[in-house]
Amino acid sequence: MELNTEVLAGPARPAATVVMLRDAPGGLEVFLIRRHGLSDVLGGAYVFPGGKVDADDALLDMAAHLDTPPAQLHGALNEPSLDDLTAAGLYVAALREAFEETGVLYAQGADSAVAARATALSREGRSFEEVLQAMRLRLAASSLLPWSRWITPRVASVVNKRFDTRFFVAAVAPGQQATHDNHEATESAWLSPRAALEQYWQRQIELAPPQIMSLAHLARHGSVQSVLAEARLRLPPVIEPEPFEQDGARVICYPGDERHSVRERALPGPTRLHYRDKRFEPVGGLQALLG
Repeated sequence: MELNTEVLAGPARPAATVVMLRDAPGGLEVFLIRRHGLSDVLGGAYVFPGGKVDADDALLDMAAHLDTPPAQLHGALNEPSLDDLTAAGLYVAALREAFEETGVLYAQGADSAVAARATALSREGRSFEEVLQAMRLRLAASSLLPWSRWITPRVASVVNKRFDTRFFVAAVAPGQQATHDNHEATESAWLSPRAALEQYWQRQIELAPPQIMSLAHLARHGSVQSVLAEARLRLPPVIEPEPFEQDGARVICYPGDERHSVRERALPGPTRLHYRDKRFEPVGGLQALLG
């Protein structure tokens, strides 16, 4: 992964990501997709499904197509500066991106057949809301729980755009199979957080810092229920990484680090990553990530 050193201007773009979870015989697994190598955002890296918020996301007929009132969704985000519809639009964006990128439809009563029909309508060129209207579907916004909020720093590290991304956690929709779309994503895999970090360490896959730190957090959990229980018990932390140069190399620190402006720790695991040999890694190596 190449280091980007430019200073990024302008506000961060709203975005939403779904950390899709399942219980496997070996324990908790997360769904990762590999961005197309030509993508201008994290091309070739493995990420959680997600993307930018569209203007239409907040214009959805919430009463007809959401299972939870916007005010209730807003309260879970802990972002008082937003209005209810804008907050609900973040959930809609997350649900829409999960559907578009993985084929998983978080909607009431949606099984694999319903998801396949919805995908077919989408491929005909219908908008997300048109698909919901045609199939009389109500999105299961209640299945998403806010997990964290990541804001790209103005001094770039791996992307040349700024994003304000809300990370949600959710169990994969029952009876549905996640896969990549062969357009924005070219590969996908269900991996335990530990296995994903081990593959990163062995240079088998590429990960960006938010995914590295999120996987390190999830590696402390053994089941879907454990993750969802934590999400229900606390408010999602705001994580604004702060990069600096040390001995001629880039370092990114996180809340709780002695160099970070926020003294309270937001995440378990390491509080800083060092850019070495074209990747980010903590002092203490892989074990510092695995805990």
